[in-house]
Parts: sequence; C-alpha cells; structure tokens
Amino acid sequence: MRQLGSLTRYHLELLVRSHAWLPPFLAYVLLLVIGVTAGDPLLGALGFGAGVLLPVSAWYVRSVLAAEPPASRACLVAVAGPARVHLGALLAALTVSLLLAAGQVAALWWAGGAVADPGAGATPGVGTALLAGLLTSVVCALLGVLAGALTNRPLAARGPYGIPAALALATLLLVVPVSPANAALRALVSAGRTGRVALPWLELLLAVVLLAAGCAGAAALAGRRPE
Repeated sequence: MRQLGSLTRYHLELLVRSHAWLPPFLAYVLLLVIGVTAGDPLLGALGFGAGVLLPVSAWYVRSVLAAEPPASRACLVAVAGPARVHLGALLAALTVSLLLAAGQVAALWWAGGAVADPGAGATPGVGTALLAGLLTSVVCALLGVLAGALTNRPLAARGPYGIPAALALATLLLVVPVSPANAALRALVSAGRTGRVALPWLELLLAVVLLAAGCAGAAALAGRRPE
C-alpha cells in the first residue's frame, strides 16, 4: 500500500508539472460557467456539475497516462511491476476527480440560490442537499475514471482514440437508465423539483464496485498488451 501511495503521488506530480491537468480543468470550468448562473437553485446546479464531471474524469485518466514518459514508465515497471504502476496512475486520476467534486460542490453552494426550484412541495435542508450533490458528484467521478480506464491503455491499444472513446463511453454512462450515474442524477433533478432529497448510497456502492472491477482488470492486463 505504501508503494502504491508513492506511485500515486508520482503520477500526480507528473500531471502537475506537465500541465496536462489544465485542458480538462478549463473545459470543466467553462461548462460550469455556461451551464450554471449565480442564484440558480442549488440542487439543479449540483446535478449539472456532477454530470459534467463524469466525462472530465474520464479525460483525466488519459491526461495522467499521457504525462508519463516511456523511459520513466519502463523503470517504474521494472521496480514495482506493471499492475501497481497502472493502478497508481488510475488512483492519481481518481484523486484529481474527487478534488474537483468537492471543489465544485463548494463553489456551487457559494453561487447558488434557493435549495430547490420555486414551487417545490418541500424545503430540504442545505446540508442534505449538499451531501446529495457531493455523493452524486463522487458517483460520476468514479464512473468517469472507469470510462477512462476502459478506453485507454492497456485495454485500448490505439492511443490517439483514447479521449474520444472515453468521452463516448462517459456519455453512455450519463444517458443509459441502468447506469448508477444516470440514476443518481435523475434523483437529484427530481429532488430539485419536489424538494424531497434521496441520498444515492446504492448508486455509490455500485459505482465503487464497478470501478474496482474495471481497474483490477486494466491493471491485470498492464504489460501484457501493446500500448
């Protein structure tokens, strides 16, 4: 575990130094600025922010993997093994995505207006609304990293198509009704209209299980397929 933590920190440092974190971050901020206006109902704004976070999280997986020089990766693989090196990269992308989730909730709370839409049948508490928004954002971050893990090395051999494939899969995870992200977002939007907030604990559990399985499969294949 200590070695995996060191590898995660190494990938985070590479990401920061290479400035590969900047394009997805700027895209995320731009979409939030376009889609959310100061004073908008909090629950609706949180739903929009969480939805945008999913493809951005998938993009960050690609950014982390692309920031690593081939020579450095070869040295790390020789010392720690390909599975741990790849898991470290995925955990780095997950760390950035979770930080964005927390920052987005705080920013939308600061800029938001009433908790629910005008005419909602109930008035939910701000704390409950923020918790629902944070959990939904975490669900979307987890599934975004999953989308990135499934559409980049080692599962996808053709690197240039990593970002379009990741964004396409992320879009599917947003719109397919059986997706935990879709279910959590629908519950948040419904809460904004009715004022009755349901915390997406089941969706969070499913997202954790899916991400763990996907990352384990990607790590197991690391080093066994051409990149």
